[in-house]
Amino acid sequence: MQRFQCYIDGEFGDGEARFESIDPATGRAWAEMPEAREADVDRAVEAAHKALYAGAWPKLTATQRGKLLYKLADLVTANAQKLAELETRDTGKIIRETSAQIAYVADYYRYYAGIADKIEGAHLPIDKPDMDVWLRREPIGVVAMVVPWNSQLFLSAVKIGPALAAGCTMVVKASEDGPAPLLEFAGLVHEADFPAGVVNVITGFGPSCGAALSRHPKVDHIAFTGGPETARHVVRNSAENLASTSLELGGKSPFIVFADADLESAANAQVAGIFAATGQSCVAGSRLVVERGVKDRFLEILKAKAEAVRLGSPLDMATEVGPLATRRQREHIEALIARSLAAGAKVVTGASAPEGDGFYYRPTILDCDGGRSPALEEEFFGPVLSVASFENEAEALAIANDTRYGLAAGLFTRDLTRAHRLMKGIRAGIVWVNTYRAVSPIAPFGGFGLSGHGREGGMAAVLDYTRTKTVWLRTSDDPIPDPFVMR
Repeated sequence: MQRFQCYIDGEFGDGEARFESIDPATGRAWAEMPEAREADVDRAVEAAHKALYAGAWPKLTATQRGKLLYKLADLVTANAQKLAELETRDTGKIIRETSAQIAYVADYYRYYAGIADKIEGAHLPIDKPDMDVWLRREPIGVVAMVVPWNSQLFLSAVKIGPALAAGCTMVVKASEDGPAPLLEFAGLVHEADFPAGVVNVITGFGPSCGAALSRHPKVDHIAFTGGPETARHVVRNSAENLASTSLELGGKSPFIVFADADLESAANAQVAGIFAATGQSCVAGSRLVVERGVKDRFLEILKAKAEAVRLGSPLDMATEVGPLATRRQREHIEALIARSLAAGAKVVTGASAPEGDGFYYRPTILDCDGGRSPALEEEFFGPVLSVASFENEAEALAIANDTRYGLAAGLFTRDLTRAHRLMKGIRAGIVWVNTYRAVSPIAPFGGFGLSGHGREGGMAAVLDYTRTKTVWLRTSDDPIPDPFVMR
């Protein structure tokens, strides 16, 4: 059984306790993980706080920070296959996706390496003739990063990259459900020669680790990715330290298909949007909103593709859908499907688990047309597609926006003017037109409503990890006049 350690203040060590990590493909323990508790959290935050103000890190120029990020990117590239295999083993995400995704993660670090010395301030044309005033962008401080188990190396890169570029220090909490790749990644941070305490990586459980981290008095900002309910706990905890927050949460993203769309292409995009990563993606296109005239035809295409999907070992490059990450997740999906069927939804295909070991679940399509269904409102976080139909553009937009979430949306039509009208009306942080699930370090990523706030990716993410300092310089040599009058 493999054994992993936390990384605190430049050293690897065990937490206060240890726990077993379960292989989702077999349902059996495969590794032993360190369980960080409050004392470990305090040690990690204190190390980050010290590194922020003393030692080598604050003395580095922005260009030097960028060079360290370039070095880290090269190490990620060199170790991408090992990291991919660990993520697949610990979370069940298929190797063909983790291999491609982690190879691309290096580009995020390279992007932010290039931005490090391009974070600019400003000179203000102030309305006082004897003053020069300018703005400085400075690191926001110690950042607590809470990362989920799905796509964790990607979801940590969009936090770690911009935060390091801005000059912050951090404590990264990997999810207790599959922390192996992030704990392994800490070794690359160490190899890249980041000063001790700049990046600390721990894992542990919510009450004893996550809560202690998010309310720690020396944490200045919390970057959280996860579900809305956990986010509410994070926000409540932030009332203790008044840390700012950026929240990247869940979604119930509409996938809108008009009759004039290329249905074969749209179907492939829908498969990518809901069955890739076993549906365990915050941007999953989990609500198909299809024009009524082509609904039956489109569902026939989708049903055939869903039933042809290859389930199997996530370590096999031929596998297309692997297991869910935890037994708990499968039980949630089964319960939500049961409630949806009771509310009138009909099974088009799937809705069952195959026999055998592991936390597998068949790709599922539920026809929820004609009424309100839990399947159209609640996040499955699994390979389950819920279907509703529309008659006209106004109805399509109304259905798309009938959600508390607002992370992403897909829109499939050959009508360019219609696409422009709808992309303005859709309430979501990301709108993909005639494509789906595309990302880039250059493009901001984030949502509205229960999907959170703040942006990851692009220059917007770097600015989230800075605070503005206003500097006033009096240029006159004359004595200061009346001290009782505000200048």
